[in-house]
Amino acid sequence: MNRRDLIRAVGALGLTTVAGRVWAAPKAEARLLVVFLRGAYDAANVVIPTGSDFYYRSRPNLAVARPDPANPAAALALDADWSLHPALRDTILPLYAKGQAAFVPFAGTDDLTRSHFETQDTIELGQTVGASRDYNSGFMARLAAELTRVRPIAFTDQMPLVFRGGESVPNIALATLSKPGIDERQAKLIAAMYRDTPLAGAVNEGFRVRDAVYQTISAHQDQADRGAVSPKGFEVSARRIGRLMRDQFNLGFVDVGGWDTHVNQGAGTGYLADRLSELGRGLAGFTEEIGAGWSDTVVVVLSEFGRTFRENGNRGTDHGHGSVYWVLGGGVKGGRIAGPQVRADEAHLFQNRDYPVLTDYRALLAGLFQRLYGLDQASLRRVFVDVTPADLALV
Repeated sequence: MNRRDLIRAVGALGLTTVAGRVWAAPKAEARLLVVFLRGAYDAANVVIPTGSDFYYRSRPNLAVARPDPANPAAALALDADWSLHPALRDTILPLYAKGQAAFVPFAGTDDLTRSHFETQDTIELGQTVGASRDYNSGFMARLAAELTRVRPIAFTDQMPLVFRGGESVPNIALATLSKPGIDERQAKLIAAMYRDTPLAGAVNEGFRVRDAVYQTISAHQDQADRGAVSPKGFEVSARRIGRLMRDQFNLGFVDVGGWDTHVNQGAGTGYLADRLSELGRGLAGFTEEIGAGWSDTVVVVLSEFGRTFRENGNRGTDHGHGSVYWVLGGGVKGGRIAGPQVRADEAHLFQNRDYPVLTDYRALLAGLFQRLYGLDQASLRRVFVDVTPADLALV
């Protein structure tokens, strides 16, 4: 057996060598799905500071009304200070009531560019802001390298930065997935072209994953609707993701667009409310499809940054800073607003315009990974360099 075969065999046993010693990596027994809301969603109109008079002065057109059982467009009380957007009444609020959803306000990055592209890259790479970036090292790829029995997948059009580096990860654009464009005969011809080349294994594995995913989806296509209103976008994809992560994968990433609300954002109803309804129904569908596996599943919903606390002149909001992250799951210690908090008032705005960041996203995720997988400090430092985990006791 040559050295390469030995390393491969050791890896298959879930063993890694560190400083000449062999240790067993933690197992990826739990399922983790990261949902990235690209475009920077307006967190202040989703998890709403209804205890703040300043919120209502800052948003004369966009503020969601304080909780009122007689008003279907009013916010839904979570505690004395915070409320949930009414578009999530039938989907996310029941999870919160069961203790299966927690919200972390004032979360985000120390990236101050307020650029979608820069900050999305910052989050996906999970590297120190200001340092030289390695675009072939995403934080979920590094996490996967620390685990055994991990089966990652990206539900995206192209391989996202978050999974770059490490082992090859399949990516599937579920929203547009249909019958494979290459039939079995053509697949065999292509595979034959690459036989006895370094790419042979990757080509064969690509066709295998494609066929397995297509069979899983097509077999359940008629069940996806379940008499609901025409499911589309993420709402459709989330049920498919649930089936695939229930049976085949345990580390997933999906991105959802449409959150850049500079104009006519709406309040209790309108554009943002419609997007939230779709997102909520998608997440609820995911929990239904994953079934009993929900007890061992964690979903993290995040965005690159929040939006300006004050509305703009176009009845929308502009690029901000701090956001609100969601942590959902059957085993989540939820039903609460987690992490450090300040009053949502003018005195506590960052640069007199945005939510501040009190919980760094890498620290939040590191603390979550520590509890979810039992990662030690050395492993956590390989996933997020020079980060102290924030233990919010979310699982």
